[in-house]
Amino acid sequence: MTAPRPPRGSVFLVEDEVMIRMMVADMLEELGYTVAAEAGEIGEAMRLAESTYFDLAILDVNVNGKVISPVADVIKARNRPFIFATGYGSSGLPEEYRDRPALQKPFQLETLSKAIDHALRGAEPPR
Repeated sequence: MTAPRPPRGSVFLVEDEVMIRMMVADMLEELGYTVAAEAGEIGEAMRLAESTYFDLAILDVNVNGKVISPVADVIKARNRPFIFATGYGSSGLPEEYRDRPALQKPFQLETLSKAIDHALRGAEPPR
């Protein structure tokens, strides 16, 4: 039996579809990340975005018909990196966040890994 890998970081996951949220959580764990918190609706996501420690967030753009912008605003104010997950392509992103990375749903493990690496690299302070 091999020893578990040390976590690579923690992720805050917002996704209203339970099955998708579970699948992404499994993918994150397979990549060596821990899921710091997960939410399926905006109010809960706002509370967790303000109170939970995480290295990165993955945000569904449309959560039960509501745009994720208020949650993204909180995460941006905390200076944490985030990635959008959307079935609508980059045109579905909130206008003020069209410069942010976005994963096109459905996505594969390798695509998720590259998006996380890119987002975390961009968040590292200059040396």
